Amino acid sequence: MRRVLAMLCVGSFLCAGPVLSRRASADDIAERAKKLHFSSIVLDTHDDTTQRFFSKDYDIGKRNSDGHVDIPRMREGGMNAIFFSIWIDGRIMGPPAVQKALDQIDAVHENVRKYSKDLVLCRTATEVREAHAQGKIAALIGVEGGHMIGDDIRVLRMFGDLGVRYMTLSHFYNDEWADSSTDKPVHNGLTDFGKDIVREMNRQGIMVDISHVSDKTFYDALEVSKAPLIASHSSCRALCNHPRDMSDDMIKALAAKGGVIQINYERSFIDQAYKDASDKLSGGVVGAFDQLKKECGDDQECFGRKMAEKQKQATAEGKLPHVSWERIIEHIDHVVKLVGADHVGLGSDFDGADMPEGMEDCSKLPKITEALLRKGYSEEDIRKILGGNTLRVMVETEKVSRELQAQ
Repeated sequence: MRRVLAMLCVGSFLCAGPVLSRRASADDIAERAKKLHFSSIVLDTHDDTTQRFFSKDYDIGKRNSDGHVDIPRMREGGMNAIFFSIWIDGRIMGPPAVQKALDQIDAVHENVRKYSKDLVLCRTATEVREAHAQGKIAALIGVEGGHMIGDDIRVLRMFGDLGVRYMTLSHFYNDEWADSSTDKPVHNGLTDFGKDIVREMNRQGIMVDISHVSDKTFYDALEVSKAPLIASHSSCRALCNHPRDMSDDMIKALAAKGGVIQINYERSFIDQAYKDASDKLSGGVVGAFDQLKKECGDDQECFGRKMAEKQKQATAEGKLPHVSWERIIEHIDHVVKLVGADHVGLGSDFDGADMPEGMEDCSKLPKITEALLRKGYSEEDIRKILGGNTLRVMVETEKVSRELQAQ
């Protein structure tokens, strides 16, 4: 019978039905994914685009030929909520660190003002939702490194007044009160003052970000904080054994308190072969950072540009393996299988890291939604991953803040 059917099918349309059905099904998923993505709040918790504001060649309002983020590409990729990262070298401390941080916070405010037709500064989850309803891009601010408060808790309060909604407790190097994941521990986690900082962050409604911190600092912060924590741009250590990534036990502990890990797209954080080859080539993440410091000095925009150039050249020369954007999906899926879809989000590290192939900039973000839909994720869970989970932590942090301020 199969042979007869096969003969009948040759040169005719009699057997085209199942083929067309499969094709229609695939097209249906693509169309569903598109509608889902562009109707969702797509919130990226970590973008180093702020550094580019200080380059005379960069304009966030225009499509740029380099970098990862600008308004046209955000519109194209449906990224309608962004945390602009405030970052300086972690070895700069005291008043100079505060001044440089304020310069960057001001640059965010000025760019939002300049492009107010597209951008709106948001401080709360409600404001992010309102921006989305108005068709605007929600601009939020995160400080990447506790060294930027200048060892002065009053500066933290000032940052909060200026719209900072999360602070990473450390960066590549230990600061005055918290150990980093990429430095030799000197504080055994958080100092007593560091614990006071976490408490004050809770009071100010500033999310506690544990990306970059040592494992001990993470557990100390988890114990002290009354609000859930976030890892604004980290990936899974079980899939790529990098100190910047989180172990399964850490992810479970983060989730148990309602927190969210936002997956970082940096190649060396998501792919073990790339991480090993990169370490051999550059001496690890801190070694690579130090080399860029020699070449760029305090020109922070230079860091991202030089990093991309070096990685592209090394890959072309075969010194580094190729890494597909689909690794991002593997890390998301790992977290979901480990603790559920309520505890993972997106923290690309755009404009501050080396992106995998196929995720060259923020215009490629719809790929993530379609990939998750094809894996069988529900639309509700995908909306959570795209931004809903981070908004939930913002809401819970705001609630804790109101309760503490009422005491």
